[in-house]
Amino acid sequence: MCVATSQTSDGHEFGAFLRVFARIGWLSFGGPAGQIALMHGEVVEKHQWVDEAQFLHALNFCHLLPGPEAQQLATWIGWRLHGLKGGLAAGLLFVIPGALVMLTLSSLYALAADLDWFAAIFLGIKAAVLAIVAQALIRIGDRALDTRFKQALAVTSFLALFLFNLPFPLVVLGAGVLGMAVAASRPDWLALKPAPGVAISPRPSFAAMARTVLLWAAIWVMPMALVLVILGQDHVLWDIGVFFSKLAVVTFGGAYAVLAYMAQEAVQTYGWLQPGEMADGLGLAETTPGPLILVTQHVGFLAAFRAPEPFSPMVAGVLGAGLTTWVTFAPCFLWIFTFAPWIERLQHATRLKGGLAALTAAVVGVIANLSVWFALHVLFTRVTPTDIGPLHLSLPAWASFDWRAGVLSILAALMVFGLNWGIFRMLAALAVAGLVLGSIARASV
Repeated sequence: MCVATSQTSDGHEFGAFLRVFARIGWLSFGGPAGQIALMHGEVVEKHQWVDEAQFLHALNFCHLLPGPEAQQLATWIGWRLHGLKGGLAAGLLFVIPGALVMLTLSSLYALAADLDWFAAIFLGIKAAVLAIVAQALIRIGDRALDTRFKQALAVTSFLALFLFNLPFPLVVLGAGVLGMAVAASRPDWLALKPAPGVAISPRPSFAAMARTVLLWAAIWVMPMALVLVILGQDHVLWDIGVFFSKLAVVTFGGAYAVLAYMAQEAVQTYGWLQPGEMADGLGLAETTPGPLILVTQHVGFLAAFRAPEPFSPMVAGVLGAGLTTWVTFAPCFLWIFTFAPWIERLQHATRLKGGLAALTAAVVGVIANLSVWFALHVLFTRVTPTDIGPLHLSLPAWASFDWRAGVLSILAALMVFGLNWGIFRMLAALAVAGLVLGSIARASV
């Protein structure tokens, strides 16, 4: 592995660096905005290891990449300060605490899933997730849709997914290609601004880049090779690894953007989960530190737990969670270690910035589709895919409306939009409310 361009500084004490990122890893709640703010406070303001301009350049660079931008930013900071070992340490310390917590919660979820009281608690959590996703839609929309063209892209993306059920990768990558084309002739449609006048570093070595790509590609596929040799392509672990490797390449826009696509595949194509269990997984991920995309680990755990042969269910679940986490985050290190030396040059790539701006606008439509998908599966117990001519719709059975979910969703909306409660407080309150309503419903039967 060659990262000779990684501007390592001997002035930064590695032990202090490790302690800082261990603390960030355990305290990185609140989604990417909170995580980035936490890193900014520690790395830029408190320790002054990276200046403001470098931090913002790196953040913009990470937005160009698939995967969780906060974890990639942490990896870049480590690379910038301590080279390869720093990048690995920062990236792993950002992910491992949340992955351990998520593994524990998924294990408890799998063991208690058939209990009535547990289902009642998670009905409240589903209602909280619905409000959280709606809040994310509003926040991202306010920030991203600052031109008519971007608004049209968002609406088109929503309709393409909701009415025509087009593949998620086609929608977001198509928007990115369109944005690159528009950026060349009408950058004002995307509100593109000139790149800041920063010094451009020497051109990185293509030979070093090639070595980095080959090494990290090998690391990425290594567990899949073991699965292929030991278990074969018919085992659920092979399907898990292939699916989440594909997902890692198209996770632009964060976990919310890919969740509906992931749910569709996991529920309808593979049969790993029930529709409501995806909302449960996101509720668990909201309570853990680290990237929200750790919700994928919940899916991988349940998929393997329910088809464990030749392992026990718990061993299979742990293997499924570990494989999912590996193939989700190994690509992040590949992107950073390969392209970080190009960061200053990419700031001047107008077409790339145009593609990113259009893709971000399309993600708003994707999250709107996710909001509708969640609302249908939280509020109704039966939702049926229905084809009407060229339209592919998911229509609820109106008689299956769950009054408890309706009440809890109204409470969640009041807490988020009226009272401005934080995530933990709201999740706890709605879990208790779900338990109470579940007891009332059982008593009335």
